[in-house]
This record gives sequence, structure tokens and C-alpha cells, in this order.
Amino acid sequence: MYYYIKGTLAHKSENYVVIDAGGVGYMIYTSLTSIRRAGGVGSEVKMYTYLHVREDIMELYGFTSAEEKNMFLMLTSVSGVGPKAALAVLSVGDASEIAAAIVTGDVKMITRAQGIGPKMAQRIIHELSDKIKNEDLDLPLDDDTASAADGNGSEAAAALVSLGYSMREATAALKGADNSMSVEELVKYALTKLF
Repeated sequence: MYYYIKGTLAHKSENYVVIDAGGVGYMIYTSLTSIRRAGGVGSEVKMYTYLHVREDIMELYGFTSAEEKNMFLMLTSVSGVGPKAALAVLSVGDASEIAAAIVTGDVKMITRAQGIGPKMAQRIIHELSDKIKNEDLDLPLDDDTASAADGNGSEAAAALVSLGYSMREATAALKGADNSMSVEELVKYALTKLF
């Protein structure tokens, strides 16, 4: 229904913000990561939103980046993970770090989220790792991009694709990276080139 809301940040709380857009104050639940990135009260902010509707409630969720929103939607697709749990996971790291943790099977990082135990973390990894790894990976790679898809590079590329980048963008951003870097380091390296 709403793709994004842009306006003045009127209020910040520990789990939501209020954006004044055209004289209407939108209460938007969000992650700690987005709350930190939103800026100070009075600043202009743009949040990519998702309207969660159940028979007894309507809640608006928002994120300062489209990548974080995409990760939120992936997390809520996991059986037993609702919007609040997805926000908890996104509060322990940015979208690229969460994607890297899922691809590498880093249960410890995901269990740092409030209310997420080892079994739920393993379920998230199990249900999303293939989705992240295989998303858009059937694109043919040319000689220039094939080297970036070796070893940890292929997992880093998959994490970047899950964040909304094309395989070509991901592999181009990974080009020239040190092959000894971890998946998380590769994702961070690529994101600095993509921004």
C-alpha cells in the first residue's frame, strides 16, 4: 500500500519512529539499525514501509534502506518469525551482516537478537540460506566476473543479491577483493564500492 514515507522525523523511541508527512504523524515500527540511521528529531527522513495487516491489528513497519526492508520480508517468510522477531534480528546488524550470517550459518549472531533462540536461528538459516545463495545465481558469468564468484566470493555475491543487487553488480563490486577475506568482510568490501 505504501512504498515509502518521506517527511520530518517528529519522534524517536526504542522501537518506533514518528514521521510527520503532510501534517499526518505516521507511527512506524523499525529496527535499532534504522533508528540510528534516521538522524535526529527534526531532520528529513525517508523510510521504506511495509503494512502488516491481521484481522485485529494494522501496523506500519519501516526501514531506512530498501535492502533492510527486503531482508525483513525474507525473515518474515520463515515459519514462526513474525514482524517483531524480524525487527529483533535486524537490530543486531545491518542487512548485509544478517545475510552473511545466514549464508555462513552463524547461529551466534542471529541468537544475539532478543527473543531468538538457537532453534529459531537454525530455522532461519535453514529456510533462508538456499534462498539467499540461489537467488539470481543462474545468470551466466563472463570471464571478468567468474573470478569473483570463487570460494567465499560466491557466498558474498549471494548475500549481495539477496539485498537487491544484480549478480553483475555484486560480482563487479567483489572484483579485486582479497580471496582470503571472510564472507562478511567481502560483503562489507563490496558495499563500500556499491555506495
